[in-house]
Amino acid sequence: MQFTTPIPIQKSNYQIDYNSKIVSLGSCFAVNIGEKFAHFKFKNSINPFGILFHPLALEKNISKAIFQEEFAEEDIFFHNERWHSFDVHSDLSVSNKELFLKILNSNLESLRNDLSESSHVLITLGTAWVYRNLKSEEVVANCHKVPQNQFKKELLSADEIKNSLEKIIAAISEANPKAKIIFTISPVRHIKDGFVENQWSKANLITAVHQIINQKSEIINYFPSYEIMMDELRDYRFYAEDMIHPSQMAIDYIWKRFSETWIYEEAMLTLQEIENIQKGLNHRPFNSESEQHQKFLGNLQQRIEVLTSRFPFMNF
Repeated sequence: MQFTTPIPIQKSNYQIDYNSKIVSLGSCFAVNIGEKFAHFKFKNSINPFGILFHPLALEKNISKAIFQEEFAEEDIFFHNERWHSFDVHSDLSVSNKELFLKILNSNLESLRNDLSESSHVLITLGTAWVYRNLKSEEVVANCHKVPQNQFKKELLSADEIKNSLEKIIAAISEANPKAKIIFTISPVRHIKDGFVENQWSKANLITAVHQIINQKSEIINYFPSYEIMMDELRDYRFYAEDMIHPSQMAIDYIWKRFSETWIYEEAMLTLQEIENIQKGLNHRPFNSESEQHQKFLGNLQQRIEVLTSRFPFMNF
């Protein structure tokens, strides 16, 4: 008896192995998938400017990185005893202005290097709703708890999103013509915008991405994270306690579907060995001094050494 409606996903022609280098950018679901890559010891970097929910925020930071534009004093401001930038997440905010600028520009350089060396860029779009700063008339990535009356809320149209995605693709291709770009829509429900408004937002994102794919299918790919959550995992048990974010079970399932279509079968054998080692490292014995446990640790270390001799970049 079939209790779900599995989405058919065609295997990619540009699969990922342990020679690949992945850059994960975008919403908090980009972090979820990026952390999976990190757990399984792929060469991977995640959101150097923190979580960025909408395409205009991603476009600005990617363009700055690729075209070597630096953050300057006029790009930052002091609020609630910390320095912030409307272009990055508050996780980067600090109390020292010089240090903040140094962090921002160092992260730009890291992003430029990572994109230039990447084989795959995974971009997760969270929402089409944005906030425009009334003073600067610029769309911001994060409001940093600045009073709401200083912003105007807007919904990006599919055409505006498409235009932004084209600029993102052009910038990445400028630095790295061989990079494959994977777009996905975050399954996180942005219901603070409203239930209908969340679906409207997701629809505009999906429309824009598919218009792009139809034009640039040789370098652009789509993975249906949002659709898997909506159609295969159609149950509130797959949400976290806030009923907004996917639960760990849902994240694990979506990762499984991703790995089935995007990771080489040969790499899956290494991935499974790494999972077994990770479980071993997390094992808590009743007696850490016992002879049996010492043998277990010795065997685990041998398995780690075999892997790191093949893949020196791995660090356990």
